[in-house]
Amino acid sequence: MKHPSSRAFFAYWDEQRGDARAPERSEIEPGAVRELLGDIFVLSYDAAAGYPFRVAGTRVSALLGGDLRNRSFCASFKPDGRREIEAIIAVVAEEMLAAVAGISAISQDGTRMQLELLLLPFNPRAYTPLSLTGLLAPFGRPHLMIGELEITSWRYIGHAPQKLVPRTLRKLAIARGLMVYEGLS
Repeated sequence: MKHPSSRAFFAYWDEQRGDARAPERSEIEPGAVRELLGDIFVLSYDAAAGYPFRVAGTRVSALLGGDLRNRSFCASFKPDGRREIEAIIAVVAEEMLAAVAGISAISQDGTRMQLELLLLPFNPRAYTPLSLTGLLAPFGRPHLMIGELEITSWRYIGHAPQKLVPRTLRKLAIARGLMVYEGLS
């Protein structure tokens, strides 16, 4: 990650998740990342709707041209790059891996702007819709509205293997037959 805002938000997210693969949405406290809120957004995991914004910070909204609530995140990308961002979002939400991407866009004044996109999963809970969070931060002049986004590079950020706690180890020692434990590898 190159952008300081991405590094700060990832560090907070990583701290909140502890030994889990991802934190629950309720564990992310907006006050703890107050200075980053303008660049943060939350997406609904709804492929048919293009992964719409549930909430978006003021700087993200200004960059992308207004109120983003319920607007398709994927529609912000050039048509030939939409499948790629959809695939990245699917991996982030389903495999619970973080992703960071380099983004390029043309600003209102015709100059090419570079941005960094960070996508982070939330731990899914029963009977609640899946969602994920992210941060879109520009390098340089942040107050210009931009056109369609284009992915220039991306990578997934793996997580450290989960630790087996003593309680889990005791369960495994007395288990007879086939038992399935979700989340253990």
